Amino acid sequence: MLFQLASKGLFVALLACVIVWSSRDPNKYRKLVWVTMFLTFDVIMFGAFTRLTDSGLGCPDWPGCYGHANPLQALEHIRAAEALMPDGPVTVMKAWVEMIHRYLAMGIGVLIIAIVVIAWRFWLQSGRTLTRFSPRYPMLLLFFVCVQGAFGAWTVTMKLQPIIVTIHLLLGMALLGMLTWVGARQKDHPFVDARALTLRTPALLALVLLSMQIALGGWVSTNYAALACSDFPLCHGALVPQMDFEHGFTLWRELGKTAGGDYLPFDALTAIHWTHRMFALAVVAVLGWTAWKALSIPGLRTTARGVLAALVLQIVIGIATVSLKWPLALAVAHNGCAALLVLLLVMLNYKARIPSPSGQNREPYQIDLRSSAASKDKA
Repeated sequence: MLFQLASKGLFVALLACVIVWSSRDPNKYRKLVWVTMFLTFDVIMFGAFTRLTDSGLGCPDWPGCYGHANPLQALEHIRAAEALMPDGPVTVMKAWVEMIHRYLAMGIGVLIIAIVVIAWRFWLQSGRTLTRFSPRYPMLLLFFVCVQGAFGAWTVTMKLQPIIVTIHLLLGMALLGMLTWVGARQKDHPFVDARALTLRTPALLALVLLSMQIALGGWVSTNYAALACSDFPLCHGALVPQMDFEHGFTLWRELGKTAGGDYLPFDALTAIHWTHRMFALAVVAVLGWTAWKALSIPGLRTTARGVLAALVLQIVIGIATVSLKWPLALAVAHNGCAALLVLLLVMLNYKARIPSPSGQNREPYQIDLRSSAASKDKA
């Protein structure tokens, strides 16, 4: 079974490598990083789809499905579980959704291993002088993807315990951000004005607040509190409704239960949803102000416009999601837009730390993985 699972992850990675090798970009290492980042973004979106369709336990064991590498081989077990609970967490469709999510995640793991190997190769070939190929960042990526895999396993074995699922989401977003940072290191960016130095603290604060909001959003989703406030902008017709923060924000507990084992009261779900909604006001204010400030700095304007556009889109999707009673497509898009904001804010933070002309203090190397060594561009 493990060999069959590994072959599926390898197949996903090979498809990504075909895109890399067929690209006209001479820097195949850079292309590999960006393709891996794009696949990670897709897996975050598909992970949201998995969670929102209640498919997280479509295969209630790990890493396989009832001890098999795919749902076809486990069809007898799935049918039996579905017959006992027709509306339960195990169905043929949910099993496929969960296993496809795992296959894609394994493919990312294989690609990150490739990034690590290639980074070490070029770094050593350069006599350890090419800092952009320093293996410390790829090694950190490898560590993170291993931790992420462990939390993916615990998500299933601990039966969707909310804190585990939320951390799983945060680690996925962190992996996306780290891949964005590694990819940014492989590119010579346009001139960034020295005023970008003044944006370092605001950009970092914006990223921290966004991470906290994503954690709150994950807590809403994993506790199924999305419809706890079904009206907008009020909640149950009040600005401050009746809420139970103690039970709502007890972190270590089973899904739908209090720490004492009782069913989670509805007021706790209201507290979870209301907190996410109110904290969004602070996030919008800080992100909007940071992006607006970045608009006046050469070299940051394109990224700042992207942040503002994504922020407006996220606000519209968030309001529409509540107003339209949480349609699946909008809920998935809400997660995807959050991932897009992570990507853009990481890029903004990176650019704010390189206030120098394009190429200054950067190695002018073009890397082609089809060649045996790095070739230096004398231009």
